Amino acid sequence: MSAAAETPVMRGRTAEVAPGRSLRYVSAGPAASSRPLVLLEAGSFGFSGDWAAVQERLTAAGLRSLAYDRAGLGYSDPGAAPRDSNAIVSDLEALLTAIDEPGPYLVVGHSMAGLHVRLFAGRNAGKVAGVVLVDAVTPEMMDHPLGAMFVSQFTALSHLAAWGASIGLQRPLADTFGDGIGLPMLAKAEKQVAFASPVHNHWAAAEVDAWHDDCAEARAAGPFDPAWPLAVILTGDGRKPQARDPLQTAPADAAGQGFVIHVPGANHASLLGERFGGHIVQAILAVEAAAKA
Repeated sequence: MSAAAETPVMRGRTAEVAPGRSLRYVSAGPAASSRPLVLLEAGSFGFSGDWAAVQERLTAAGLRSLAYDRAGLGYSDPGAAPRDSNAIVSDLEALLTAIDEPGPYLVVGHSMAGLHVRLFAGRNAGKVAGVVLVDAVTPEMMDHPLGAMFVSQFTALSHLAAWGASIGLQRPLADTFGDGIGLPMLAKAEKQVAFASPVHNHWAAAEVDAWHDDCAEARAAGPFDPAWPLAVILTGDGRKPQARDPLQTAPADAAGQGFVIHVPGANHASLLGERFGGHIVQAILAVEAAAKA
């Protein structure tokens, strides 16, 4: 039977963030530690399963980590519209309170989650020890002429994916295309199920609809505190920079202790997988060390 034909046993646990509404979260690492909690925020259409390979490596490095499913994604209950960064960050704050995780946090965001991370950091500045942005979107990227074009095209593709899932078109393709990351077995099965899930795709597309609002909310939160060590991870070897690269590396350039790490051979998705996830862990360890210094 294909992975998409049945829902795998849920990893992690759920916690109530509002009356009658819960989010799934996956904690990993030592039961107790004086080191910061690594807080992992997935990109668009992503959820806690995206971080499984990275969490395994963080555990091996002795770090505690937490990944979770945003409202309506994976195993989490849907939330009220709109699904903008304000709603997402409010849910995350409620989750951290519900499970008694007061910080400090090393906050890691992939792709579109760069916008959510900017807002979370601005609202929780006293709890942030450092930031890692994994091929992440910044609000300043919308200043580039290609930014608006990309968002328009991606929004259309998101709605197409939601429509396809709603009528079952993606189910036969899930085993082949469901995991573009390269995940461990259990997370791979979760990712394949999510690829074909009408609910997951509907709410993921709803998040993409809020992209422009997310950018405005991230801008309003202000830049990252330059006192925080900050790493930016990009695909490629850096020898042929893309037009967007300076906009992605700007947060590291502005940080007192900033790092830019290029990962040759990786693509936007596989950065998180078993083959390349170690680079993210190295960046997290570098940021942790800088925060201690």
